[in-house]
Amino acid sequence: MAWVPLESNPEVMTKFLHKLGVPKKWSILDVYGLESELLAIIPRPILAVILLYPISSKIEKTKEEQAEAKDNKSDAAESVYHIKQSISNACGTIALLHSVANNLDVIQLEDGFFKKFLEETKGLSYIERGERLEKAQDIIDTHMESAQEGQTEAPAEDVEVYHHFVAFVHKDGSLYELDGRKSAPINHGSTTPETLLDDAARVCKEYMEHDPNEVRFTVVALAANE
Repeated sequence: MAWVPLESNPEVMTKFLHKLGVPKKWSILDVYGLESELLAIIPRPILAVILLYPISSKIEKTKEEQAEAKDNKSDAAESVYHIKQSISNACGTIALLHSVANNLDVIQLEDGFFKKFLEETKGLSYIERGERLEKAQDIIDTHMESAQEGQTEAPAEDVEVYHHFVAFVHKDGSLYELDGRKSAPINHGSTTPETLLDDAARVCKEYMEHDPNEVRFTVVALAANE
């Protein structure tokens, strides 16, 4: 099963979240650079950071090593909502779902199909959540609609995409990297809601350092827009 990929475009991603029932006060905003003065201009509070990176052998090898070192179920708090990506090209949507699902204490989701999906999948395993997503027609339709709204022409569903989205969230004092292709969240150490952006930026920089000749990285944040 494959979807048309979502464009890494804050406007498209914001519209998608609002269609899922996320209140209008929350938006996806561009992070223009990872230096502290550029991070400082992003409105607070910040609930999640999303990194889009090019899939390369150097980065994948590092991620595998990280996962081996940190990939154990006991390391992730029970409260972390993690969903398996079993659909090709769905990583953008899954990063957005991870960003919202792990912030329901702050985001007052409107009643609707997404709120219902999260309630119904709350007690399920990450594999079962991925299977439910494959059948969640309302979410699929919203994704497809949003995938066609980007500034670049949307590629066909069967075209291989060489970029991948991951989300960073704060949960119970830890910074978690959520990747639908990994069997468990990766714990990157302690963080707070106030330092989430700076701590996630540190991990994003590590990604970039693994492939210093690569420039196709994009970072956005789920943040208050007012």
